[in-house]
Amino acid sequence: MTLAELTPPGSEPLTLAEAKAHLRLETADEDALVTALIRTVRQHLERETGLALISRSLRLYLDDWPDTRIISLPVGPVTAVDGVTLYDAEGHPSEIGAAGFVLDGRAYPPRLLAPVLPSPDQPLNGIEIDLTAGFGPTGATVPDGLKRAMLQHLALLFAFRGVVAPQDQPAGVPLGYDRLLAPYRMWRL
Repeated sequence: MTLAELTPPGSEPLTLAEAKAHLRLETADEDALVTALIRTVRQHLERETGLALISRSLRLYLDDWPDTRIISLPVGPVTAVDGVTLYDAEGHPSEIGAAGFVLDGRAYPPRLLAPVLPSPDQPLNGIEIDLTAGFGPTGATVPDGLKRAMLQHLALLFAFRGVVAPQDQPAGVPLGYDRLLAPYRMWRL
């Protein structure tokens, strides 16, 4: 199972103004750094929780359908199944659409019940499932606890700005960060 991002999020969950207010910055001197750190803390939080904070298109690649027909999705929340494609032995696609699929996109982890379908003839990545995942198109739809975790993380990374280059962040996580993320983590065995 492989997941690929087809379109990046159209915005970040935190605005520059929110971040600057939290950091108590009044000038534009550090705007480029703060913008980069906002992206870094979002990406880190998404990796830690398995969440997509801002809506975006993703593609899930499968080798075959699971025996139970229930596909556990590696990211959430999932709001839509946009399309399903099967590949034959020569690599030619066959669009089968999303009809008949049942989505439980708010579950942790989200899951998808597939109808009875033929197995793909392509042995690797013979199934592509296009999904829309995220809380919504803007930061206003992101839960407050997640935004608070991001602001705390941003403040810590900003404090490390002279020691750790932005491309080498995150330098650490603040105390209490894990407690803020705990309700949103998708635990895996």
